[in-house]
Amino acid sequence: MRQIFLDTETTGLYPDQGDRLIEIGCVELVNRKLTGNNKHFYVNPGRDSHEEALKVHGLTTEFLRDKPKFSVVVDEFLAFVKDAEIIIHNAPFDLGFLNKELELLGRVAFKQCVGKVVDSLALAKEMFPGKRNGLDALCDRLGVDRSGRTLHGGLLDAELLADVYINLTRGQDALLIDAGGASAGATLQERVDLSGFDLPVLAASQAESDAHEDLLKQLDKSSGGKTVWRAAIA
Repeated sequence: MRQIFLDTETTGLYPDQGDRLIEIGCVELVNRKLTGNNKHFYVNPGRDSHEEALKVHGLTTEFLRDKPKFSVVVDEFLAFVKDAEIIIHNAPFDLGFLNKELELLGRVAFKQCVGKVVDSLALAKEMFPGKRNGLDALCDRLGVDRSGRTLHGGLLDAELLADVYINLTRGQDALLIDAGGASAGATLQERVDLSGFDLPVLAASQAESDAHEDLLKQLDKSSGGKTVWRAAIA
């Protein structure tokens, strides 16, 4: 399955009031592995960013002045995301801007260009009801390193979202680069016979047992109570 994690930066909050896209970041996963085949566009919006938006992304009018218009990159962008499952954090916000840009060019809505759109914020709210579920909060909760994120950025945020999503869906603990079918950093290791060793049995502490039980409850909730181990011990 091909998935694209997508994030945008904009001049402000309201596409229907003239705010525009200024950055698009796309990170590709195939069969739940990073491929390194990503896309990143800076876009000249033809207007200044609002002061509050500029504090978030730091992309000045001067920096964006020589960047291409959306009309120049739209075909390359749509070809990259075509038929993929698109994962966006707070999808209605980004879709609002993508749809407005496409509408201004006489193009069809974004969802008609891709296979499916998934809102990872909605998924996080189901798993962690009543908690903060912004990207920074999820990175902290799930142990994803965000030390390089001083300002928001389309590609950086898409990369963080990919790692957060893998943790949310419990497919694997960390992302692996797909290099010809081998995981990054994988090495061949000699098999060791452990039969001659007296290995100690370390019991879990109460805190570890409680954390494990909390994790099982989260998995039960996200699966609608259909986890196989609960059925096995029922």
